[in-house]
Amino acid sequence: MNETNYEIAIIGCGPAGLSAAINTKVRGKKLVLLGSEFCTPKLHKAPHVNNYLGFHSIGGEELRQKFLGHVKAMGIEILRSRVTGIIPQDDGFAIQARDKIFYARAVVLATGVSVAKLLPGEEEKLGLGVSYCATCDGGLYRNRTVAVLAYSPEGIEEANYLAGICRKVYLLPLCKGSQEMRSKIHEQVEVIADQKPLSIEGDNLVSALKLSHRTLEVEGVFIIRDAVLPDKLVPGLEIENGAVKINRDLSTNIPGLYAAGDNTGQPYQLAKAVGEGQVAALNAVKYIDNK
Repeated sequence: MNETNYEIAIIGCGPAGLSAAINTKVRGKKLVLLGSEFCTPKLHKAPHVNNYLGFHSIGGEELRQKFLGHVKAMGIEILRSRVTGIIPQDDGFAIQARDKIFYARAVVLATGVSVAKLLPGEEEKLGLGVSYCATCDGGLYRNRTVAVLAYSPEGIEEANYLAGICRKVYLLPLCKGSQEMRSKIHEQVEVIADQKPLSIEGDNLVSALKLSHRTLEVEGVFIIRDAVLPDKLVPGLEIENGAVKINRDLSTNIPGLYAAGDNTGQPYQLAKAVGEGQVAALNAVKYIDNK
């Protein structure tokens, strides 16, 4: 695996993450900004933004481009890599993103909110047959039967990878644009379309995936979404009322880990996200300097 060291890692390229990146750069810290393939999709879809100071009635996509242009002008690169785990260590954090590991002394978590509901059995079977990263955990299922729930196009890549090591791979293409990517699916992957996953079954370990019209006997279920829920990313992270529990300085219960934006709870507003991104970054800088 590739390993790279940074002072601050920022997870998420929405308004909070971009704001955190800019303020980290201004303070002269070495940073890595990890984001999705399409930053700030909610802003892109907004026809008009009327409550962001200085930009009355601006189009959402126009404002999104201004944010991204600001980041680019400051020489900040967005690494398009989905983070699947953040592990606290004695001197910082190890951040796993598919086949790469990044190390940082502090982390700003700006992952936004996920509208996806957990499947029945998903939380209970995490680590017992449920995984969010085939590249990371696929080796544990060599010569076994698995299913991939592709809520993002990356799920198709993960299914293709598993086809090379597993006895049988089922793929449920559940994301938009999956039709266009059918030609890229490995011939040994069995595609199951027009069915919804209902639950993950098993007394202890995963033994089956129940669908709307059939049940698959599998030993592993890989769930590939654009974002992993914060408490699934970071072991031991405290959640309160469905949001990351933060202090006044946007620190969490884990030293060196800060959170900003929609994942800290309501209101889900642009100005709040941008402001929290700045505060979280400045306090992460202070945390490093004090150490």
